[in-house]
Amino acid sequence: MNALKSLLLSLVLSSGVAFAGAPVNVNTADAPAIAGAMQGVGLKKAEAIVAYRKEHGAFKSLDQLASVKGIGLKTVEKNRESITLGAPAASK
Repeated sequence: MNALKSLLLSLVLSSGVAFAGAPVNVNTADAPAIAGAMQGVGLKKAEAIVAYRKEHGAFKSLDQLASVKGIGLKTVEKNRESITLGAPAASK
C-alpha cells in the first residue's frame, strides 16, 4: 500500500500540474499573481500582460493574450485551465 501511495505521489509531482485552486483573473491580477499562475510566464512577461491590459483595456478573450509581446497561442493553450477573464458583466 505504501508503494502505491509513493507511486501516485511521484506521478502527481512529476506531472507539472499545479493544483492551486481557482484560476487567476488576467483582467484584475497583478504581475506576480499572473507569473505564479501561468507556466512559461515569468515576472517580465506578466508585467507585459498588465501593461497591455492598462493600455488596451480588459481582455475580451483568452486568445487575445497572444497579442502581448512574448505571449503566443501555445502559451495561452497550455495555461487555459489556470487563467480566466473573470465573471461576465451583468447585462442591463
